[in-house]
Amino acid sequence: MVSIIQGKSRQIQADAYKLIFPEDDRPFLYVESADGERLADLFAYTSVHTTAGPDDTTEVGEWQIVEHADEVVCQMVLKSSVWDEKTIRFRCQPDSLVYEVEVTGKGHLLDVNYFGGYSSESLRWGSGFFWSGMKALQGFNPEPNCDEIFYFDPDSTSVIHMTGVPIPGRGDWFFTPPPFCFSFESKIGWFSLGIEAAPGENRFTEYRYQGQQFGFYLAISYEGYTQVDGRYQLPAIRFQFADNEYQALEGHVTALHKNHLAPNPIDKLVPSWWRRPIFCGWGAQCYVAEREKGHSADYGHAPSYSRQALYQEWMETLDARQIRPGIVVLDDKWQVHYGLNDVDVEKWPDLPGFAKFLHDRGQKMLLWLKAWDPEGVADEECVLNAAGHKVSIDPTNPAYQARLRESVRRMLSEDGYNADGFKIDFSARIPSGPGFRKYGDVWGLELMKLYLSVIYDEAKRVKPDALVMAHTPHPYLADVLDMIRLNDVNVATDINKAMIHRARVAAIACPSAVIDTDNWPMPNKEAWRQYVVIQPELGVPSLYFASHVDATQEPLDEQDYQLIRDAWRRYQSSSSN
Repeated sequence: MVSIIQGKSRQIQADAYKLIFPEDDRPFLYVESADGERLADLFAYTSVHTTAGPDDTTEVGEWQIVEHADEVVCQMVLKSSVWDEKTIRFRCQPDSLVYEVEVTGKGHLLDVNYFGGYSSESLRWGSGFFWSGMKALQGFNPEPNCDEIFYFDPDSTSVIHMTGVPIPGRGDWFFTPPPFCFSFESKIGWFSLGIEAAPGENRFTEYRYQGQQFGFYLAISYEGYTQVDGRYQLPAIRFQFADNEYQALEGHVTALHKNHLAPNPIDKLVPSWWRRPIFCGWGAQCYVAEREKGHSADYGHAPSYSRQALYQEWMETLDARQIRPGIVVLDDKWQVHYGLNDVDVEKWPDLPGFAKFLHDRGQKMLLWLKAWDPEGVADEECVLNAAGHKVSIDPTNPAYQARLRESVRRMLSEDGYNADGFKIDFSARIPSGPGFRKYGDVWGLELMKLYLSVIYDEAKRVKPDALVMAHTPHPYLADVLDMIRLNDVNVATDINKAMIHRARVAAIACPSAVIDTDNWPMPNKEAWRQYVVIQPELGVPSLYFASHVDATQEPLDEQDYQLIRDAWRRYQSSSSN
């Protein structure tokens, strides 16, 4: 139930919260819990910046409040330095509060500062950049990072984005992306601030909580690739209320489904082989690279050891220990060119023959793909920077789409390599930044969906049961993947705790997807053993070592192989129920 309360100050009273209009003309609204605890002081006049310049709110109208059967809508029209008109709107619903912004005019979107921005409309409150006030005890960011720290001080900054590499300030490439949703703890519970965009309008690359002492705002980055010509509705922010941080995240995902902003979860028929234990050769490749120290020019370069003879050897090693994975992943670099995915016949003289070898044993084969890498692809089919250098392949280009589809057919078809699906890695290398040249105007999360959809669509055409794995657990991408990989392990953290968090986020974000638990890197054998034990509780057990742990060169002994057998047996027993 939602009702309007008239008094000294106008209030919208909902089941889960209150929205309060201050008595004076200050440019804020107050959000309180249902029993009156202040949660946030919201600066209402969002700035929508363009490549032509920052957005300053220059004039404001009056709040128009209209009561409907299922919600109360509060709306105001503003004047702007860069837009003909801006409209801000609060949709007050019984269990959640939705904030919307529309602009009218022309311009290329750069950044949107929700609940923050420039304003010169009032002599009383001055001019410049205005912030909102956050009253929460702590914030929660679901995105894994190098330190596996998910909680932050509301006076600091936190980012959810699609890029990343293991260097300072960018060490969060593990999920690209998780749901764009921050959650905050108050004295009585939690509330989330999640981004809601219409299908086709997820054109941003990051979602940022920008905090400082006594203030905050939210921001999404368009990087100049979205052109507005007329009226344009920006993604909304929904306040969702819950008992804990994971329930708040789940509430955000549920709202996306309910409002048709992400594909609804379906109880699709999952081929039984998708849930079989996995062997990925990457850890074994890393062991050989380390072992060859002083004996090979390829020492330390693990991609050099993606070789048919070695994978054959590892299958024999596991066979001798009564361990037979249902899925085998051929990892980096079985191909000559990352961008073309053409087999390196020096390393893999008979890739179709190896696929047949596995198939005859009841096993399936996945090929590792390096997302976005332009190696071997012509410049005209790539995203180029201002200097004309290749940044990535360009999935908006029809010529590249045709090339990608052809390579998928070659990799999966019986008269090609006869693989059974893909492990898509390096999705964090999605292009991001200003001034790039590309064929189409798709950007951000929409570009990720376009790239994955081309692979997914063609894979299903060739083999309807083909398995597509990626580490992109966002609800909007749920219909272009089958399996979520939890991604690389952080060896300097509590490994089990970190992977439990990742599995929980992945299951909330994409409940229809199968989860690959990953297994690499490991600081030592004991840490590896501890993780093997809990893998069946998180998803499909994944094994990256055949004979040794690469980092320490510790050999696996009979006790270790028994640990694997026991874990896989326990998993298979539980997954069949």
